[in-house]
Amino acid sequence: MAQQLPCDNDGVCLICKTTPSSDQTLTCNTCVTPWHIACLAINAQSSSSNLWECPDCTTLVDAGAPAAGEKSELVAAIQAIEADATLTEKQKARRRQELLSGKEAAGDKEDEEERNEVGGMINANFKCCVCIQLPERPVTTPCGHNFCLSCFQKWTRQGKNTCIKCRFSIPAKMASQPRINSALVAAIRMARMSMANSTGGQAKISHFVHNQHRPDKAYTTDRAKRNGMANAASGRIFVTTPSDHFGPITAEYDPVRNRGVLVGESWDLRMDCRQWGIHYPHVSGIAGQAKYGAQSVVLSGGYEDDEDHGEWFLYTGSGGRDLSGNKRTNKDQSSDQKFESYNESLRFSCKKGYPVRVVRSHKEKRSSYAPETGLRYDGVYRIEKCWRKVGKQGFKVCRYLFVRCDNEPAPWTSDEHGDRPRPLPTVKELKPAVDIFERKESPSWDFDVEDNLWKWKKPPPTSQKPVRDAETGDIQNARIAIRKAEKTASKDKLLKEFSCLLCKNVMTLPVTTPCAHNFCKSCLEGKFAGQSFTRERSRGGRTLRSQKNTMTCPACPTDISDFLQNAQINRELMDLIEKLQESSKEETDAPAESPAASSEEQVKENELSNSEGEAKTVEEFPEASSEDPDKENGLSNSEAETKIVDKKRKEADAKPTKNKKRKLTKTNC
Repeated sequence: MAQQLPCDNDGVCLICKTTPSSDQTLTCNTCVTPWHIACLAINAQSSSSNLWECPDCTTLVDAGAPAAGEKSELVAAIQAIEADATLTEKQKARRRQELLSGKEAAGDKEDEEERNEVGGMINANFKCCVCIQLPERPVTTPCGHNFCLSCFQKWTRQGKNTCIKCRFSIPAKMASQPRINSALVAAIRMARMSMANSTGGQAKISHFVHNQHRPDKAYTTDRAKRNGMANAASGRIFVTTPSDHFGPITAEYDPVRNRGVLVGESWDLRMDCRQWGIHYPHVSGIAGQAKYGAQSVVLSGGYEDDEDHGEWFLYTGSGGRDLSGNKRTNKDQSSDQKFESYNESLRFSCKKGYPVRVVRSHKEKRSSYAPETGLRYDGVYRIEKCWRKVGKQGFKVCRYLFVRCDNEPAPWTSDEHGDRPRPLPTVKELKPAVDIFERKESPSWDFDVEDNLWKWKKPPPTSQKPVRDAETGDIQNARIAIRKAEKTASKDKLLKEFSCLLCKNVMTLPVTTPCAHNFCKSCLEGKFAGQSFTRERSRGGRTLRSQKNTMTCPACPTDISDFLQNAQINRELMDLIEKLQESSKEETDAPAESPAASSEEQVKENELSNSEGEAKTVEEFPEASSEDPDKENGLSNSEAETKIVDKKRKEADAKPTKNKKRKLTKTNC
């Protein structure tokens, strides 16, 4: 019998070395392999049948069948895979490969290793020096070693102000008030998300996109009498939620991005925060109505009684200060606070168990969970208790216990899941408190055990405000911009997180200051080049004791002069950056498998974004869209069209039109 061979991956017959058309090929129903009908010695008459089996599969059935009319287990398993409608074509191909090779599909392992590559790098480089695990709420010492926030605080509370690993001295201010390293938080979260994706999870996208037609930032109108943000107007509201909307901003209220406002998104100003419906008031820290409830609050450090513990915090109500006349701000309290107006709205939300959106501001300097700049959305919290007590300034203040209850993880954690019900913390100030109020009825927003998420157990309150609708043209333009902004690799995203705050490039020889800011060592030293750490003083010919010069961090007001005298390179961070750069360079230098395997989505986006320019080119130079003899010389369609357009533009520039000549004549006159 003549040798039977199928077509290869490029569709070329292995016998006659030609590329047959689809009408001249026959695809096996079992192994999905194309065969050239003209080169088939048998079964050629079955070309019209959809249940045709190639000679290889027929031989396999005949050799493995224990009885006539029965198929082997291998062929039966392959046909079962083909009949499974829940699998995609790619999944079917991988399962067939796994069965035929007798082991796991190589593609699955390669994909899993690629997804876990970033996670493996971070696991190998970052460990807490106490618990030897990935740091939770990572804190980096000036010597470049990483700790969990809880491990670091446990170590320093024992009076030990030296690093547990290298015995390097820890500044007293850092020991008493450690700051979380936000760059490490992003890196660890990305590692855990990549490992979750390898098991079938979906990666979350958290990125901000600008509107196309209206100002993205607050702007000053022509009616404003003064410049600056005091008289500025808010930009466009991007979401379709009413101003009294309770709970998270989900995808159904976000027609532009179609994903809602995710935890961790940040803005520069209150007005920018307002544009996404998270917190509407420009100045007030509480958004709510006394008989309706509170929708959101902002932690901005306005009251010294506030206590922030991340997953729960104690919040002070508003009022009790003299703001008469033109006093816009006043930190001195002059009267007792009462449960009225905004304070009553918070108590109403406590009574009903409504979710309250929480925004943290960089102005809260006493909190380890505040962002470094701007304002950040940290998810929804629920008010469990409220009371009144005598504050630090001697007057009664309204106090509220907020406990986090969001389905998304907090920005300071590297967990891939959100909150779970937790016991209420012990609050010592409740003993001398008065007017204590605690919810007795079941909350409207609660955790569902069956669905394993937080959701509305009771219908949310009916809105009393109008809803803003979005325009179709704005949505389409914004979606194009979103797709362009989100097409970056995970390694490139991680490298951007490790950028120097001075040169804005990926750090070389990184150093971490006691205030948890990362810089290139050369950039930081160059910032203070020529400045001495001390200055000599003299008076009346007598030499006085030298005085220390204050050198503030370029990103915050912290004095880092002691750190600059012996700045230590963060070796763990430097090793990770070098590994990521080497890996990205290898991927860039690797030859492409197929030059025709360009992304169709990217081509469509380029066509959409350049549609106006292309239409104008075709209108002015119609010959550019016609056939050209350059294609026969080996030029592609795009290269030939580009060549023609450039030629026509040169001719048009060389020969001015009548209108141009007229303008030149008028100018000369």
